[in-house]
Amino acid sequence: MLSSIKHKVILLLQLLLVLTYIIFEELIWEGIAKPIYEAIHALKILQKIEAKLERVNPSAILAIFVVLLTIVEAFGVYAGMLFVSGQMVLGLVLYISKIPIAAFTFWLFRVTEEKLMQFGWFKWLYEWIMRAIDWIKSSEIHRRTMEYLLQVKIRIKALKEKYFSGESPFIEKMKQLYKRLKVLLRT
Repeated sequence: MLSSIKHKVILLLQLLLVLTYIIFEELIWEGIAKPIYEAIHALKILQKIEAKLERVNPSAILAIFVVLLTIVEAFGVYAGMLFVSGQMVLGLVLYISKIPIAAFTFWLFRVTEEKLMQFGWFKWLYEWIMRAIDWIKSSEIHRRTMEYLLQVKIRIKALKEKYFSGESPFIEKMKQLYKRLKVLLRT
């Protein structure tokens, strides 16, 4: 009996880790943060900063990185507290406002990774996190969840094509309603 409870708790924890990872990877990173990261990376001013970072002391880079990461994580925790306390809009605004900072922090990590990895504890922590992510991605729960999400995406795409395609009667009715409202608001 104790073994069964232990097994269920481990499965629940694994499911929570998988869902958290999927939310951050699929929704936040792929949908929001990655495009911001790519836009940041393309900025000419940051390319100049990148060249200057090559001359900066690794300890200074580590300090900057840790401060930025701490700010990003504090925003995330506080946003979560706001969500739990029922202040959804404020929590959402705070969470969304942290995304550009997180993307910049990720950019900083990528361009200074070699210097950051000079710190043994930092390298150990980074490798541990990467192993944890690999473990999550290799789990059966992750595989099944991703298959389920793929089916959901297919269904959403079918609904989108049915109701929101260019020749959809729904879209035509919405366009007509918009035109009528526009005329009414002008008069």
